[in-house]
Amino acid sequence: MQTWKRRAIGYLTLLATAIVLTAAGYQTGMDVYEGRPRTFLDSLQFAVEMFTTTGFGGDAPWTSPEMQAFITVADLLGMVLLVGALPVFVAPIVENALSTTTPHKLETDLTDHVVICSDTTRADELIRELETNNVPYVIVESDRERADELYEDGKRVIQADPESVDGLDAARLSTARALFADQSDQVDASIVLAAKELTDDVPVISVVENSEAETYHRLAGADTVLSPRSLLGESLAAKVTTAVRTGMIDAVDIGDQLQLAEISIRHGSRLAGLTLANSGIGERTGANVLGVWVRGEFIASPSPDMELAEGSVLLVSGRNDQLEQLAEMTQAPVRGFAAGRTVVIGYGQVGRAVSAEVEEAGIPCTIIDRSDIDGVDVVGDATNPETLTAAGVEEADTVVLALPDDTTTEFATLVIRDLAPDTQILARVEEQANISKTYRAGGDYVLSLARVTGRMSASQLLPGREVVSLEQQVETIRQQVPLLDGLTIGEANVRDRTGCTVVAIEREEDIVTDIGPDTTIRSDDVLVVVGTDEAINDFEQEFRLRV
Repeated sequence: MQTWKRRAIGYLTLLATAIVLTAAGYQTGMDVYEGRPRTFLDSLQFAVEMFTTTGFGGDAPWTSPEMQAFITVADLLGMVLLVGALPVFVAPIVENALSTTTPHKLETDLTDHVVICSDTTRADELIRELETNNVPYVIVESDRERADELYEDGKRVIQADPESVDGLDAARLSTARALFADQSDQVDASIVLAAKELTDDVPVISVVENSEAETYHRLAGADTVLSPRSLLGESLAAKVTTAVRTGMIDAVDIGDQLQLAEISIRHGSRLAGLTLANSGIGERTGANVLGVWVRGEFIASPSPDMELAEGSVLLVSGRNDQLEQLAEMTQAPVRGFAAGRTVVIGYGQVGRAVSAEVEEAGIPCTIIDRSDIDGVDVVGDATNPETLTAAGVEEADTVVLALPDDTTTEFATLVIRDLAPDTQILARVEEQANISKTYRAGGDYVLSLARVTGRMSASQLLPGREVVSLEQQVETIRQQVPLLDGLTIGEANVRDRTGCTVVAIEREEDIVTDIGPDTTIRSDDVLVVVGTDEAINDFEQEFRLRV
C-alpha cells in the first residue's frame, strides 16, 4: 500500500507539472509564432483537453512550423502520460480485485491453537510439527505482502501487529494453548509484554539469539525461553570434548542399561571401507547398528553388505561400555582429541558456545573470525586458504564451522577438505535444506539451527510427546501408542511403515530393551522410537497420534 501511494503521488506530481508547462508553452507559442494571444486559463484549458483527449481543435490549424512541432510533442507526451496511468492506478485495482485478501482477525472460533509470531525457517519446522500432530495454529504477520503470500500458500495467517495487544487479540490469544515468538531479541520481548498485558493464562515461549537476552525475556514475562544456538554449539562441542571430560561418549540415556549414540567413522579409521558384516561391530562390542548417515542421507536398518565409508555416522544402541568399545574401533573424535587441536570458525553465539566447552575441557583451540574482537586468534576470511593455514587447519584434528551464512559454510567446507583431507569437519547450518549440500562439500557432521529450534519448540508445545534428543541428527521420542495395543512388534511393522525403529519399551517401572518381532505391545506401554524427523512425522501420522 505504501509503495502504491508513493507511485500515485509521483505520477500526479509529474502530470500537474506537465500540464502547467504545456499551458505556459502554448500561451507563449500562440502569441509569438501565431500572432493569436491567449490567456493562461485558455492555454490551461487547451492542455487539459489535449491530455484527456476530449478535444482541442478550436485553435486549429496552426500555421507556423514551431507550433506544429510543439503540438506534435505535446500529443506524444499526453499519450505517454495516459499509458503511464495504467500500471499506477488500473493495475493495482485489478490486482486487488482478483487477489485474495488476508484477514485481519481470525474468522473462526479457534481454540487451543498456537499463536506464531515468526516468519523464519525455524518457524517452518515448528509448523511442520504442529501440522503433523493436528495442532491448529495462526501466524501473526504485520507485512501485508508477506501475509498475502502465506495466505495464498494455504497457511492460517492474519495481518496484524504481533507487538500490539489488538494484534494478539485478533489472533484470539486468550483462547490459545501457547504463543511462540521468534523474530529478534528486542521484538520478541515486545511481543511477550503485549501478550502478558492481554492475558496471563497463556504460556509464552520466546527464542533468543543471544543467551544474555534470556534475563530480559523472563523479566518481560516469558514462561519459557529457548536458546537453540547455545544448545547447538554445545552439541557440536560435545563431539569433541565428551571423551576428554568424562571418559564417555556423547549419548542419550534410555533407562539405566541402554544408550543411543551417533559415532563418526573418522577419516583413516580401520573400519572405513569394510562392510557392516565384516566390521565385526556386533560380535566384538555387542552394540546394535540402527542406521547410518551417509552424506546427509539416513539409511535405516542397513544391510550387512553396506560399506562403511569415511565420514559416515553410525546410529547405535547399547550399554555405555559397548559404545565406548565401538568408539575405539572407529577411532571416533570422542576418543582421539585429548592431545589434538580444534579450530573454531565463527565467533557468534554458536562459536562462543563451542569454544567455551572445548577450552574448558583443556583442548587446544584456535578461533577464526572476520572481526578483530577479544577471543579471536586469527582475523580473516574463512574461505581464504591463507587464513585457514595461519590457523593451523592442516594440523587440526577437527574444525567446527559456526558461521551464520550457509553459502559461506559450504564453500569453507570445500576449502578445508582440500587443505586437510583427514580432518574432521563439524558444521552448523541455518536451514535444513542445506544439510545435504554441506555433507556433499565434505562435512562429517552437520546440524541445522532450524531443525533444533523446531524440536525444542515442539517439545514445549506438544504434551504427551517427549523429545529425548533435541540436538542429534535423528529424533528420539517417548510416546504411548494405544492403536498398537495387543500387537507384536512384527505385526505392527513400524519400521517398514514409517522408517522408525522401536528401541525400547517403558513398561510400568521396567524398561524392556530386548525387543524382538514377538514382543507384544500393551496399551499403557511407552514406546521409545528413533528415526529421522520425517520418519517420526510419518510414525505420528500413521498411528494417528494426537496431542
